[in-house]
Amino acid sequence: MDAHVIALTLFAAVLHATWNALAHGVKDRLVGFALIGLAYVGAGGAGALLLGLPPAAAWPYVVTSAAVHVVYVLLLWASYELGDFSQSYPIARGTAPWLVAVVEVALGHRLPLVQAAGILVVTLGLLSLARGGRRDRRAVGAAVATGVAIAAYTVIDATAVQVSPVPVYAAWMFLLQGPVLPVIALIRRRRELQTTGLGTVAIGVGGGLVSLVAYGLVLVAQTSGATAAIAALRETSIVIGALIGAVFFQEGLGARRAVAAGIVVAGIVLVSF
Repeated sequence: MDAHVIALTLFAAVLHATWNALAHGVKDRLVGFALIGLAYVGAGGAGALLLGLPPAAAWPYVVTSAAVHVVYVLLLWASYELGDFSQSYPIARGTAPWLVAVVEVALGHRLPLVQAAGILVVTLGLLSLARGGRRDRRAVGAAVATGVAIAAYTVIDATAVQVSPVPVYAAWMFLLQGPVLPVIALIRRRRELQTTGLGTVAIGVGGGLVSLVAYGLVLVAQTSGATAAIAALRETSIVIGALIGAVFFQEGLGARRAVAAGIVVAGIVLVSF
């Protein structure tokens, strides 16, 4: 992997942990995700108007990815409702890299042995970070299902950016997925939406914009073709997420999770070869 691809992916990881923490920090998380969806609609709509339609070959990927992203957001919302941020987030993000690697190998892509070892080490480190906190089988199940959704849209998007310019693809994908959570929130939380303060609106919309930038950077990185390695590097966002959970949500870190973070760093080194 080139140095600029590694840098893009790691920066995206920091941004990803940040927007997830913002979403988790909103008291009514459905309202928070609805505001993020509104940011998707606004930014995606502006991009679609400015950039035009994606190539015909990209449309199946745009529609499928948007649908999978909707499922992902719904599962993420459920996992945050049921479990601690510092537990649900690592499980979700730690499940995805090895699933992506398995799919890539099944599709005939070559995965160097050192990078395969790095993906395994990163995944083990991330899942180790998930130990502790409230233990709820429903939360764990929702987090694992979230990881499966992440792996699915990662593979879809990695293929799509080979047939469409990244900005055009991203604009339409976010535009199509954006309205779903606002509509759900309008049905279930109409009164709460009407009384949402400006501070919450700023956090929600800001989180959505950060999310857009984070995933846009990942899509650019995926044009390199190193899908499995990028999936592993991106999930190092959980190291930042664990720190955020400890500092801002008082969920605890401890020596065990510090060691797990070190294992993740070791995996990053291997993936970077």
